[in-house]
Amino acid sequence: MTADRGHVEVARTLDSIRVGARHRADLGDIDALATSIQAHGLLQPITVTPDGLLVCGARRLAALQRLGVRTVNVWVRSGISDELERLLAEQDDNSLHKPLNTIEAAALYREAVILLAEDAARRQQATRFTAGGKNPRSHGTDPGSAPSDADLWEHRGDTRVQAAQLVGGHSFNTLERVGKLQDIADDERVDDETRARAAQALAAIEAGATVKPEFQRVNAGMAIAEIEAIGADASQPTSTQDAALQAAAHLRTAEQASNAAELERLAQEALARVRSARTRKRGATPAPAVPTATTLPVKHFVYLWGDLDGWWNRYDADEIARDLTAEQWEQFTATLAGTVEFAERLRALRADDASTASAKLDVSA
Repeated sequence: MTADRGHVEVARTLDSIRVGARHRADLGDIDALATSIQAHGLLQPITVTPDGLLVCGARRLAALQRLGVRTVNVWVRSGISDELERLLAEQDDNSLHKPLNTIEAAALYREAVILLAEDAARRQQATRFTAGGKNPRSHGTDPGSAPSDADLWEHRGDTRVQAAQLVGGHSFNTLERVGKLQDIADDERVDDETRARAAQALAAIEAGATVKPEFQRVNAGMAIAEIEAIGADASQPTSTQDAALQAAAHLRTAEQASNAAELERLAQEALARVRSARTRKRGATPAPAVPTATTLPVKHFVYLWGDLDGWWNRYDADEIARDLTAEQWEQFTATLAGTVEFAERLRALRADDASTASAKLDVSA
């Protein structure tokens, strides 16, 4: 028997493992998995609660049953909340219980993500071979060694959809947004106004409000707070402070009139401009205002923007927001600010060209 934080590996009969309705989905090709287990053994044990309720490993359990296996080593996972255990134990998809509200679902989702990430990390550990071609489980490496925090983080993204499906009722994006609002509300490093906004958003969501607009307004509020902080920073040049305060005042007015998505967009764009101005004042080289020897031809510009067409539809904003480093975020916002500045200059030049062309037509007439 092996043990680690919250886990014990023990032998258990397959008949004693209880499977709830939420694990009875399409299990895929069980025959292929059974053949693999028969050839190589069960590399990653099934995870159960102390009383035998299945947590992770429905496909492995089905394959073992197909092979006629009677007893198998399992991971016993303690510390699971009563609410998540009840959810896993449901035997009927239409069980008569009070539906989870969004806040409750988000809490269970977070817990489920951790459990599923643990299982995924252990599977990777179990199938990772050494340079000599041997499996770590076969030459003395403790098969019960706990996954590192880095391992769990690596697999977290892979398990979000599965965790949301397990909890049911909401997409993982929705549940992730609720979790972020909870983090903001609980984070003492965040300014009081933003924390209060997050708490109000959570209360509104619990009362039935749609998650995304509430999240967008809080996200916009955080951007405005950062802009105001830059405006109040005496170490910044006066021009940077003035620009920041002017942008913040404009956004405070827009808060009352703009919808959540538009407000978030305006706030993020303004924050990018202010950050870019601050970076330039601290010594970064500004973009040249006139063509240089390295200026590229128009066709390169067209190719570039052709490649970028609809790029925002190809990425998960939640995942990128979570995984970008501070340096990568600064690079992105500086590029965005430079792009916005270039677009404004280009728009003005095109407007001037149009006015000139119109004037020429008037003269020739």
